[in-house]
Amino acid sequence: MSMITVKNLRKSFGNVEVLKDINAEVKEKEVVCVIGPSGSGKSTFLRCLNRLEEISGGEVVINGQDITDPKININKVRQEVGMVFQQFNLFPHKSVLENITMGPIKIHAIDKAAAEKLAFDLLDKVGLREKANSFPGELSGGQKQRVAIAR
Repeated sequence: MSMITVKNLRKSFGNVEVLKDINAEVKEKEVVCVIGPSGSGKSTFLRCLNRLEEISGGEVVINGQDITDPKININKVRQEVGMVFQQFNLFPHKSVLENITMGPIKIHAIDKAAAEKLAFDLLDKVGLREKANSFPGELSGGQKQRVAIAR
């Protein structure tokens, strides 16, 4: 079963069409890389998959839900779609642990102890348990990226 299906995706900024009839399919547990030169539309494509950019045309279906449907609750869909941005978007004034637990506590109403257990499990997976109390400014770029992935 496909987790993500993209059909004839188009995105324009004014008269400049940056995505032209993009088609893609990602199956469950499949790993896909989007590569290309700077300015080729990689980030725009990924932002369209989460409707962080409004799509000019085409269809994007995530887990059976057409996110181009104006009636779709995109915030509900976004709760199940994770993205790691190039700038990581970690809160600099929050520890690694706080950055990871903030979403589960505020969005999913998970209690702090359960959120912290989950965070430590995730930090174990990315090899950063010992950095739980560090702040983003104390981490390397690769460590920040792994924290963002855990989050």
